[in-house]
Amino acid sequence: METVDVLDQRGLAFFRVHGGVASYTGKVEGWHQGGGKSKPINNVDLPAQIFLRWQSLVEPQAYKARIPIPQWVRAEMVRPERVYCRGSKEWIDGYRFSIALGMAPGGIVKVWVGGPCLGFTEVGRYQAEVEPLGPYRGASKGKYIPLEPENKAYVEKHGIPYGSW
Repeated sequence: METVDVLDQRGLAFFRVHGGVASYTGKVEGWHQGGGKSKPINNVDLPAQIFLRWQSLVEPQAYKARIPIPQWVRAEMVRPERVYCRGSKEWIDGYRFSIALGMAPGGIVKVWVGGPCLGFTEVGRYQAEVEPLGPYRGASKGKYIPLEPENKAYVEKHGIPYGSW
C-alpha cells in the first residue's frame, strides 16, 4: 500500500492516512469480507472520497483509484445498532466506524463498512487505473517491491486467480 488519502464530507483533505504493508488473509482466492490490518484516523469527519495507490506485487503493477463513499454509508456510520458482542458477552450500541479496502491483482478494489461485533457490509466493487508514473509515482525509477521467493514460486505454479475477485 503506497498511500491512502481521504477527503472528508467537510471538504478537508487528509494525506497519507495509511500506507505500508497490507494485511494478508492466507486465503488466495476471493475476499475475506472486510477487516484486516487497520490504522485509526483521528479528527477526520465522515469520508466523502478515498484515494488509494498500491502495488500489486504478483503482476507487478502500480494502481490508483478514487472511491466515492455514498451517503448511505455515512448514514450507517453514525447510526447505532444494538448488537450482542461475543467478545465481551454483553449487549452494546455498536457503530460501523471502519471502512475496509480490499485490493486484488488486476486493479480490483472492494470496499466494506463495519465495526466490532457488527460485521461488514459491502459498499461496492471498483476498477482502479494503472498508475502511469509507476511505483511510488516514479520515485523508484520503475522498481517494484520484490516478491518473496516462496510467493513467487506459488504464483509460478498456480497462477493468479483473476476471476475470483
